[in-house]
Amino acid sequence: MSATISLGAEQATWRPAANPWLIAVTVSLAAFMEVLDTAIANVALPHIAGNLGASNDQSTWVLTSYLVANAIVLPITGWLVNIFGRKRFFMTCMGIFTVSSLFCGIAPNLGLLLLFRVLQGAGGGGLQPMAQAVLADTFPPEKRGLAFSIYGITAVCAPAIGPTLGGWLTDTASWRWIFLINLPVGLLAMALVFRLVEDPPYLARREKSAIKLDYVGFSLLALGVGALQIMLDKGQEDDWFGSGFITTLAVTAGICLAALIVYEWFHKDPIIDVRLFKNANFATANMMMFMVGAVSFATTVLMPQFLQTLMGYTAESAGMVLSASALLLLIELPLVGRLIGSFQSRYLIAFGWITLAFGMYISTQKIDLLVSFSSATLLRIGQYLPMGFIFVPATTAAYIGITDDKSNAVAGLVNFTRNIGSSVGTSMVTTMIVRRSQFHQATLVTRTGLGNTEFRGAMNGLIQQLTHAGLSPHAAQSQALARIYAAVQAQAAALAYIDTYWVLAIAAMIMFFLSFVLKKNDPRAKRGSVPAH
Repeated sequence: MSATISLGAEQATWRPAANPWLIAVTVSLAAFMEVLDTAIANVALPHIAGNLGASNDQSTWVLTSYLVANAIVLPITGWLVNIFGRKRFFMTCMGIFTVSSLFCGIAPNLGLLLLFRVLQGAGGGGLQPMAQAVLADTFPPEKRGLAFSIYGITAVCAPAIGPTLGGWLTDTASWRWIFLINLPVGLLAMALVFRLVEDPPYLARREKSAIKLDYVGFSLLALGVGALQIMLDKGQEDDWFGSGFITTLAVTAGICLAALIVYEWFHKDPIIDVRLFKNANFATANMMMFMVGAVSFATTVLMPQFLQTLMGYTAESAGMVLSASALLLLIELPLVGRLIGSFQSRYLIAFGWITLAFGMYISTQKIDLLVSFSSATLLRIGQYLPMGFIFVPATTAAYIGITDDKSNAVAGLVNFTRNIGSSVGTSMVTTMIVRRSQFHQATLVTRTGLGNTEFRGAMNGLIQQLTHAGLSPHAAQSQALARIYAAVQAQAAALAYIDTYWVLAIAAMIMFFLSFVLKKNDPRAKRGSVPAH
């Protein structure tokens, strides 16, 4: 017990030798590189398919393979740190990510590209939680909010910047540069981490036992998370449970993940510390981060998809709409970090959710097929700017009541739930758009019969215009019907987007009330000693 108290006191007074803010920028740079790769390849898929002689369906595995490997590594990072040490593990992940990025960039065929993407996803899986854990240990609790705001730039802004940067690199150079760009950044980040980052006392003095791989736990994790991620990524494409493949994946994921939780709960040395969820505050914070991932990625998919498919925007123009909100978020996040030092995290989170709900409500009222570029930009700002008030405080709240020696496990699980949330959110909105479009189209078609006087008048007027333009009566009638059908399809799709924004608004309101379940915290509390048990 005396040794525990002594180590706790040393941990409470420990400070890294390097400037902590320089450490924060360094680890956030590594995390930014990884988060960017989850989104940057999306716009390049048609180019990859064409260049490597693959179909569009086959090229989507470039995304899926990365996400599956990433999702498997994320929740076990705390266990891996206990074995290898955090700094060594962090640098190993960066090395794997950087080298595999090089091989992705020079891959001669799709098979090798997928293999290297799996390696890249596995290496990248450790970068986000390690960056967050380093910040949690480097900064005392009263300064964590500001430190996490720097990390928030990577997690919240990178997905918005990724498609724009990926489109620009693909159009101006080659799709291979979306991977090769990681080389200089990765090498710089590795050099800085080696020079600046050090393990805190509780990690440096931890006795290393022989490596005992939890084969059962890891197998259940790999099968369960892999099946879940593939199901979410391919569900809409394969008509969800109308497909035997998707149904098999769902059953596999459900059985394996349920068995994983039970097995790890009673295992002496679990590969995932699921008992952390006994802490109600930690569980609630994870729910918040799940919804942050779901809503942020959902809106990142919705707005550019609406602008490109219904408004005729180019990928670059749609990216510019996203970039404005990302730039404002860069300014907002440090301000939120400072507010955490003065206000309870749960109040900031509640403000973020209620503001986000209002932003989604405004989107249901203002978005239509005549929306201007400036209006779309303002709507996007209203949908995305509140994320800063949720992400940073929720990340900070996850550590309340958790001892320092659990910071690596906390970081891994928080990032895992956010990443799964992003997959769920993306799958949900893409499915809703398709299904609600079909519903609204069926409803609108019932009003386009010749028995409807308004429709008949509009139809005759359009036929007359086309006839005056030089078309024959038969050609004019055929083209008028085609134009009206296209208009019905576009209007049905627009209504589907409105429905989706309504769902997101309701979800944000539910999260607003859930915010008050989080524990009260003293924003000015200093780092205390580790309690003896």
